[in-house]
Amino acid sequence: MEQFLAISLDLLVGFGETLKIFFVTLAIALPLGLLISFGSMAKWKPLSALTRAAVWVVRGTPLMLQLIVVYYGPGLIFGQMLFDSHSAVYITFSINYACYFSEIYRGGIQSISGGQYEAGQVLGMTRSETFFKVVLLQVVKRIIAPMSNEIITLVKDTSLARIITYYELIYFAQRYIKDGGLLWPLFYTAVYYLVFTAILTLLFRWLEKKLDYFKA
Repeated sequence: MEQFLAISLDLLVGFGETLKIFFVTLAIALPLGLLISFGSMAKWKPLSALTRAAVWVVRGTPLMLQLIVVYYGPGLIFGQMLFDSHSAVYITFSINYACYFSEIYRGGIQSISGGQYEAGQVLGMTRSETFFKVVLLQVVKRIIAPMSNEIITLVKDTSLARIITYYELIYFAQRYIKDGGLLWPLFYTAVYYLVFTAILTLLFRWLEKKLDYFKA
């Protein structure tokens, strides 16, 4: 029992690092994804083409490969490491998920009728005022389900950080295999992921109910 409690507390430390990846990624990727979506919808063709090409590359290559490129790439090209493992993880995860979020944002924004902007213009509102005061909440309602799927996927993707020696939850559990031949801590990590994803699932269901007044 003492061993179980000690290992549980140790894994909790690792889960703290997992949560750090999760929240830093969301803090950066959510607003960045919105900016990228504006770029992909830009009327200036070179900007929209460049943005969509960048999104295609990021979404079309494995996150694991991107982590390796960001962490080891500068050292191989310039002979000097630019980022420590923490910085490389935050940068890579943020850019990767911002690109996924941007496509969700774009789909949500383009699903709103152009008549909303015309109505706002009649009321004397600028296009940006109409977007942030009228359209945005409707977009949030429409994207909450696909966005929740991506965010829950992020919880599990944090385990990839260990490949560049970021000490997150799975990394902590793997040490017990190497040092003590204990396999059960690795399977036990599933409890941490399941509890956290359950909390997120309940949170998103609550948000969906709060936004039920948008029936469009």
